[in-house]
Amino acid sequence: MAVEAYVLIQAEVGKAAEVASACSGINGVVSAEDVTGPYDCIVRAKAETVDELGKLVVSAIQGVQGITRTLTCPIVHLS
Repeated sequence: MAVEAYVLIQAEVGKAAEVASACSGINGVVSAEDVTGPYDCIVRAKAETVDELGKLVVSAIQGVQGITRTLTCPIVHLS
């Protein structure tokens, strides 16, 4: 079963659209949208394991130019 998460991203001023566009091209990113509020972008990511998800966030997403902070929220199915 795949592991999915929302990655909430804070970006440098004026960089939200560029960050979302760059993230959308990363393998494992399902969607990337720029939003308003305390975060500038929300990415939905998918990987085969929790370890692979962590590597995706740390190695690929956090490496995007213009990102200042991320918060990863794994999706859980409670029912």
